[in-house]
Amino acid sequence: MKQRPAPSAKSLLVLLFVAAGCVGPVVPVAPSADDPAYTVALDRAWSIVANDLTAADNLVGWSVQGPLEDADLRVWLDGELASSGAASSIDVSGVAPGEHELLFALEDADVAFAGRTFTRSHPLYVLVSVDWDRADTGNSELDWQDELHEAHPALRLTHFVGPYTFTDPDVPPERVDELVAWLAAQESDHGDEVGLHIHPYCNFVETTSVTCRHEPSYVYDDGDESGYTVLSSAYTEAEYTELLLAADALFEARGFAKPTSFRAGGWIADEGVLQALATAGYVADTSANNWRLMEEWEDSANGLLWEWSQEHWGPIDSTSQPYYPSVEDAAVPGTPSIPILEVPDNGILADYVEADEMIAVLDANWGGGALSQPTAFSIGYHNRTQGLGFNFRDNIEDTLTHVDGFLAQDDAGPLIYATLSEPPRVWPAP
Repeated sequence: MKQRPAPSAKSLLVLLFVAAGCVGPVVPVAPSADDPAYTVALDRAWSIVANDLTAADNLVGWSVQGPLEDADLRVWLDGELASSGAASSIDVSGVAPGEHELLFALEDADVAFAGRTFTRSHPLYVLVSVDWDRADTGNSELDWQDELHEAHPALRLTHFVGPYTFTDPDVPPERVDELVAWLAAQESDHGDEVGLHIHPYCNFVETTSVTCRHEPSYVYDDGDESGYTVLSSAYTEAEYTELLLAADALFEARGFAKPTSFRAGGWIADEGVLQALATAGYVADTSANNWRLMEEWEDSANGLLWEWSQEHWGPIDSTSQPYYPSVEDAAVPGTPSIPILEVPDNGILADYVEADEMIAVLDANWGGGALSQPTAFSIGYHNRTQGLGFNFRDNIEDTLTHVDGFLAQDDAGPLIYATLSEPPRVWPAP
């Protein structure tokens, strides 16, 4: 007769536990309504999942007032006993993104006396940028951006400043000093970032050994003598690297840190431009363009900007998220990849979209609940918001007001303002 193995110590304990009638605490059911004898409040409705940019936010706490001793309190998280006794918070660092239920009950109660929910979510980063297409930014524009910061205290802007601010002969040295002082104050007072924006104006290009191109232009069929509207892709990778390093030197000479974020003029950045950025030590680019939202350009000027964007940024749309671009195609991730994070400008610029369109892009990326992964929403505007026959300040102001209603810092949602050099800490290189 085959002999059965002796029971293990663990199985004996289980048998004794069951024999004694100890089958563990009974999970209470949620009440149809709170017991009026108790007042329960959570300290937060949102718990944000940490990453290398966003600090840990892992405790969910509560307060309970009512006829109970601390030792009688049991708190259940999604059907599991999470706390008993006098504890007033739990660590949710291991809890998956989603909506979660806390039940508050007395020991051995079949029905909880109160139930509460909280949402565990990855963050949604709101990236707001300013493209300096013009060498100078008028005082009315600077004042308006000061007003933006006052009206939206959490706002952090990325100022994509052109190197031509320092090379345009029409901008006097004293004015350059004023602009530098204003930008430095934005960095120190608001946590803004100074990044780089290049339209290849000849007054900048000619400070280097690179020959300034006059064509192709995305506005003029016969070329552009100023260089302003010439495609960045008209320059070789080596030439563009030289332009970037020259721009870095101009910024550093005026006390700024070397820029590490970038947007190309007209969003025109091909694989050569991105490789040059990586070589020059840039960590993030935001030239990938949700071109479908700039349909005004389809029949504008010579049509080249629309055609180029459609051809080179074809897959980019409202829900495109940061990626490391393929060496073969800047519009898609791939291996091998160019070692720079591409952060799609999925909400594009307020020159081309109304506030409701930008908000619709935000809605496409966040439905109001938990995010299963970090998410980015990028919008911006040019440094001339008035005087061109239209005024798009309302587009930005209304969108930022909407964003402010869902900020993580106010426990109103998962939204966090960030600048363009920060996303590589969230989306590290593979």
